Amino acid sequence: MNSPHTGTVQIWVPYERFKSDVEKLDTGVGPKLKVDVYTGDGAVPSSIGDVEFFVAPYATTPEALTVTAQMSGLKVLQTLSAGYEHAIPYLPDGATLCNARGVHDASTAELALALMLASLRQIPAFVRAQSRHEWRPGAFEALADKHVLIVGYGSIGAAIERRLLPFETTVTRVARTARPENAVRGVTELMSLLPTADVVVIVTPLTPQTRHMVDDDFLQAMKPGALLVNVGRGAVVDIDALVRALVARQVTAALDVTDPEPLPADHPLWSAPGLLISPHVGGNTSAFFPRARRLVCEQLARYIGGEPLENVVVPARQRLPESQERKG
Repeated sequence: MNSPHTGTVQIWVPYERFKSDVEKLDTGVGPKLKVDVYTGDGAVPSSIGDVEFFVAPYATTPEALTVTAQMSGLKVLQTLSAGYEHAIPYLPDGATLCNARGVHDASTAELALALMLASLRQIPAFVRAQSRHEWRPGAFEALADKHVLIVGYGSIGAAIERRLLPFETTVTRVARTARPENAVRGVTELMSLLPTADVVVIVTPLTPQTRHMVDDDFLQAMKPGALLVNVGRGAVVDIDALVRALVARQVTAALDVTDPEPLPADHPLWSAPGLLISPHVGGNTSAFFPRARRLVCEQLARYIGGEPLENVVVPARQRLPESQERKG
């Protein structure tokens, strides 16, 4: 444990609604807290050279993090996303990088279930038929009795599983490293598990090892007609390979993330059959702000009190190479 901070601590937060919460941490007994708001665009606060704790804006471009180059005293860079690969190139020497593990679990898990249900029950087709005033009855796939493979079983994967089980599904957990005590299978078993799954959910981190993990071989190993759901990172899927598999009707898919983003209007993925796309909205819901505010306040309380931080993904002086990327 480090010593509690004294003197003045300069903090940047991305939203006005966070500022008052953080200022309440200043009880007059510990350090003086100075809080400025930086949304990622517009004017940069004049306190940039004094920032110790920077809460980066959520849902903004990585270029908004270029300001860290002027933060000579930065000690902590806190993202509000679970993924942090975009922040690594902007992490100054001596600063610690923390992600927002847990903040997006509920929202992302909800969307994963929504994408599964909408795809299996053909909701997009109903919407299109409604616009044409057409009554289109039929028999459709249920989520019940499906075998769901969750690839990248972390906190979001666990949240997805909790919501899946009441639907009378069978769930298999897969992570980079097997954890037999928690019934988690290792990624080395993935190719043998794919033919058994009706739904494959991707929530893996983006690393050099997982980039284009879902390739031609992966897709061909899936059960014919199985559903691929990606709520992780777009580049985990080889989009060209997915287009080929969709056109051949080997699989169906529901994607909240693509590569690139935004998906160009003329990209062949838009017109591929058996595909549902949402525009990377897994974490951006009404559930985000209360969880993000709680995380920021808890992290700052630890920081000014000299307590260990949570969700440390790159410790100070232990920088990852810029090529190493991860999704939390």
